[in-house]
Order: sequence, then structure tokens, then C-alpha cells
Amino acid sequence: MLRIYFLQVWFNLSDPGVEDALYDSAAMRALVDIDLGREPAPDETTICKFRHLIEANSLGEMLFEAVNAHLSAKGIKVGTGSIMDATIITAPSSIKNEDAKRDPEMHQTKKGNQWYFGLKTHIGVDSKAKIVH
Repeated sequence: MLRIYFLQVWFNLSDPGVEDALYDSAAMRALVDIDLGREPAPDETTICKFRHLIEANSLGEMLFEAVNAHLSAKGIKVGTGSIMDATIITAPSSIKNEDAKRDPEMHQTKKGNQWYFGLKTHIGVDSKAKIVH
């Protein structure tokens, strides 16, 4: 629950927003160690009650200072910022063209159990300003 609280603050997510994000993002599930095959993500009411408990006891600032100090000692800085998404842009894998060659910028990659041929693009969205980069 504490890791969910950190995700909520780092990505400026509401209670239902962080619940949805846990179902949508494998990276967020990995961070909070939720395996949807064994257990569901906590619902927004549970998340809300936990957040209110932290706020009622004024623990938020102290927790973030401790976590940031620990991460900083390992050379990691976390703050509010961008949500990243990797998207695959598919391309024809055929060599039936004038040059009889594949595009040298395209590569084969696997997403889940499916193989694709094309490019990966990484899209970031600033969680506060809503700027796409």
C-alpha cells in the first residue's frame, strides 16, 4: 500500500486513477509487487483509506524524505514528472521491394508472446503540465 501511495504522488494520480494504472501498467504492478494472477489490485476505497491514514498522521513528508534519501544513496532520483509509454510502430517485414532489403532502421521485437517488426517509440507525458514529449 505504501508503494501505491508513492505512485499516486509521483504521478499525480487520483484514488481511482492509481487503481486503473495498476491494471494498465505492468511496470507499476511490478513496482508494487502485485501479480494479477494471484490477487487483484486494491480498490480505490482501500487506497483512499490508506492515503487518509498517512495524511491524518502527517507521515507523508517524513516517508518521502526517507525514501528519497535511500534512493539518492543509490544514485536514483525520483520526483513527479513524466509517465512513459513504449509503442511499437509496425512495418512490413517483406523484402519484396526495389532494393530487396528490409529497412535497416526497423528491428524485430517481442511484446508479450507476439513478435513484431518495426520501430519502438517512447512517448512521455508530464503528469502536471500535460505536455507530451
